[in-house]
Amino acid sequence: MATDLDHAELYIPDVSVAVLAKAPVAGHAKTRLAATLGAAGAARVHRQLVLRTLQTVQLAGLRLELWGEPAEHRFFKALLRVQGCLTLAQPAGDIGARMHAAFVHHCARSPAPLLLIGTDCPVLEAAHLREAARRLLAGDEAVFTPAEDGGYVLVGLRRPVPALFEDIVWSTEQVMAQTRERLQRLGLCYSEMPTLWDLDRPADWLRWQAMNLPAA
Repeated sequence: MATDLDHAELYIPDVSVAVLAKAPVAGHAKTRLAATLGAAGAARVHRQLVLRTLQTVQLAGLRLELWGEPAEHRFFKALLRVQGCLTLAQPAGDIGARMHAAFVHHCARSPAPLLLIGTDCPVLEAAHLREAARRLLAGDEAVFTPAEDGGYVLVGLRRPVPALFEDIVWSTEQVMAQTRERLQRLGLCYSEMPTLWDLDRPADWLRWQAMNLPAA
């Protein structure tokens, strides 16, 4: 007899992944790595991370919704030319407003759940994305992958929930804790994936190098 998860597996390709990505511009991307790698070196690392993230979505077999900043940068134009990857322009506002806008945009076009990620987590794998998709299709209203720094590297929703992105103190170690409180206050059925880590600081760069993970 087929289980709910077996049934959900059949429809996993309907789930999309929104990727919020900065263009790999020196002095604009991965600025905390510049002290170690220089501005140009930090930008190159960011480029690797973006390409790696897009490859992970592709390997997961999920639909991609790429949001660039700035979307008109030549890097994103090259992705369209080489990979056929259309880039949407991130709207103005803080990260919460931009994430919520991605969920609203997706919901207006598809009834399927949406996962949203950035490009800072080199250890995020296709299996993580597929498991998050399965959880939403099996009934969770929200799914999160916490980050070691107190934030999160993935959020998935079955529908837009604006309250999850309002009045959060972004870029602090309180982000996931505040989000948990909000989820509980809203009474949402949610689950958390295993905690992962972002590549932001020189120590993170060394950690990645020590793991000898291939670049995209």
